[in-house]
Amino acid sequence: MKALPLRLGVNIDHVATVRNARGGIHPDPVRAAHMAVLAGADGITAHLREDRRHIRDQDMERLKRQLFVPLNFEMAATPEMIEIATRIHPHACCLVPEKREERTTEGGLDIIGGATHLRPMIQELKDQGIRVSLFVEPEIQVMDAARELGAPVVELHTGTYCEAVDDGDEAKVAHELERLRGAAAHGASIGLEIHAGHGLALNSVRPVAAIPQVVELNIGHFLIGEAIFMGLDEAVRAMRAAMDEGRAQVAA
Repeated sequence: MKALPLRLGVNIDHVATVRNARGGIHPDPVRAAHMAVLAGADGITAHLREDRRHIRDQDMERLKRQLFVPLNFEMAATPEMIEIATRIHPHACCLVPEKREERTTEGGLDIIGGATHLRPMIQELKDQGIRVSLFVEPEIQVMDAARELGAPVVELHTGTYCEAVDDGDEAKVAHELERLRGAAAHGASIGLEIHAGHGLALNSVRPVAAIPQVVELNIGHFLIGEAIFMGLDEAVRAMRAAMDEGRAQVAA
């Protein structure tokens, strides 16, 4: 199939992590967002966690005021976050699982077991004109559940695949890529827009970029880490180039 253009969403959470380690206002995640956009990011992602360990409410407000590209608000499905999202009114909200003790988001949202809880929250966001995405595991039945809940977008969790790449486990890499490809193909066939993200790096992004149904990748931790060595603008450009190389395989 002919692949649609592939967008890059840059997550700036961990600029805020560095800022919060010392206190004060430096480094500024909003400045990082502007730099990422100038370097080729199509959108900015930020996760306002319940414990505010990195991004803060004021960061989200400033991002909404200052950005001229889509703002993707990652959030837990809680009444507090729904209230903040409807007030700030980002382009999109991605509902993610969240546990206070975790270091980062671990796995996809349970949209099958949590359907009763999620349904009214998804509808409230949609009623406000906010595009809703669900961060989920790449499984066929999960795609069906997302459509039944009325979410127009899913973001496939790529973390397990990326861990397999880092471990050099070729069999698991092949297995996880097959899961991602199968979920993307099925999701797109039933009308979902397919995004992907979590853990993607230069050594793992190309095969995911080559999945033709995926139209957006959200990448953060790796880019902020690489920014220490090469600068954020160069890190974003390098990722954009790697994504384009992967995407070119679709037509090859």
